[in-house]
Amino acid sequence: MVNLLQSVQESESKVRKADGLQKAKESMRFKVLIADDHGVVRKGLRLLLEQYSELEVIGEAANGRDAVTMAATLSPQIVVMDVAMPILNGIEAAEQIINANSNIGIIILTMHADESYLLRALNVGIKGYLLKESAEEDLLLAIRSVARGKPFFSRAINETLLEDYMRVLKQQGLSDTFHLLTAREKEVLQLLAEGKTNKEVATLLDLSPYTVESHRTNLMQKLNVHNTAEIVLYAVRKRLVS
Repeated sequence: MVNLLQSVQESESKVRKADGLQKAKESMRFKVLIADDHGVVRKGLRLLLEQYSELEVIGEAANGRDAVTMAATLSPQIVVMDVAMPILNGIEAAEQIINANSNIGIIILTMHADESYLLRALNVGIKGYLLKESAEEDLLLAIRSVARGKPFFSRAINETLLEDYMRVLKQQGLSDTFHLLTAREKEVLQLLAEGKTNKEVATLLDLSPYTVESHRTNLMQKLNVHNTAEIVLYAVRKRLVS
């Protein structure tokens, strides 16, 4: 009788542990909302993402307005969305989502590789920018990165921006001023481009916030950049961030 009781207790303990492990796994999964006006694209993205046990697709939106509404009601960790959508475009929708809940990470998945789209995206707080042609290769990596608060850009985006940047410098008879930065300014540049605040940079580098702000001001003057979005854009061009 005692042995039977022990067996039952051990069995119940194993079940509880299994349930606990299952709940832990579920809590570690990234909840993803897909937004694209083409049903075929949404279906393809869902099939791609559902291959990975760490991801859970919790909804699909066919336009920017629905994306904003569903993000508010479903609270995804990540929204993967196109730029060109009806009713409300992807960048405007992303801005509204971020303003309502800054903990939601936005990944733009688009065919547009030019700098103007990327700069608009960075200005509203979007951290991931991928070309649709690289979705199969990069999307999981982008989700992991953006979920940690770090930026992620398609390799093709980096290459296009670098080529455009070097061409503009040549046309204007200018030279890249990255070499003018001090070692500390380069550290601050990379951390800012990764999405860190001045206070976070100060803690990581064991500096005062005032000193970080001074480094930030100096590097912006040397690189001729004027805001955080341009800092990130410069870092992408120089391949300082993924």
